[in-house]
Amino acid sequence: MFFLLSKLLQYLVSPLLWIIILLVLGLLFRNPAKKRKAYGAGILLLLFFTNPFLLNEAWLAWEPSPILMRDVAQYDAAIVLTGVTEVNKSPHDRVHYREGAERILDAIQLYKMGKVKKIVISGGSGAIKKVAKTEASNLQQTALYAGVPALDLLLEERSHNTRENVQFTKELLQGQRHLKKLVLITSAFHMRRAKGCFDKVGLPVDTFPADFQTHDRSFHLDDLLIPNPEALWKWSHLIHEWVGFVTYKVLGYS
Repeated sequence: MFFLLSKLLQYLVSPLLWIIILLVLGLLFRNPAKKRKAYGAGILLLLFFTNPFLLNEAWLAWEPSPILMRDVAQYDAAIVLTGVTEVNKSPHDRVHYREGAERILDAIQLYKMGKVKKIVISGGSGAIKKVAKTEASNLQQTALYAGVPALDLLLEERSHNTRENVQFTKELLQGQRHLKKLVLITSAFHMRRAKGCFDKVGLPVDTFPADFQTHDRSFHLDDLLIPNPEALWKWSHLIHEWVGFVTYKVLGYS
């Protein structure tokens, strides 16, 4: 039930949905004052949520600071969370990535640098319908093609969300007692919620945020004044994570 509700909430928190509702109300209202207010609110929200500068500032405030590769300590294993591939997209002889491929690519680089000895990939599928293969197997395929030996890759393929990622990864690691020093790799925007879940179940991990959505602060006119429709999707992405973070806190998952 929680999984289905989280999927529904993903659409309800979309700024585009709020904007459309206000503009439709503007069409439906017969009272001129109410019509102006609905249209005005819709236009103001549209200008706000398509402003690249405001979007970047919000992401900068939320994402943790990056860590240089050379500053990463030695770890027994890196735990990589999935959620970055399309599992029902053909052809199935390759991996179809959305944003976030840096999660596994950074893990592979740290492995090649000798910073981590094993890579634990956690994730079944975030889709409601049946999938052709798990997201963990997708990331495993990338790691294998990059030259990481199969013996150094551990998979958790049952989870559907962050909470289950952590629960099932802990179960997996109980059979791998030699893997004690761990580093968590996930997207920077997702790190607060994920780290909170690991802390909650008593599995200590250090963090290595990846897949940063921010860029250096810019006061160029393009960023300050020119609306960018892509910003609407990125705001939805960020707000969805905020709601997830608060929900996990309220439910005691993190």
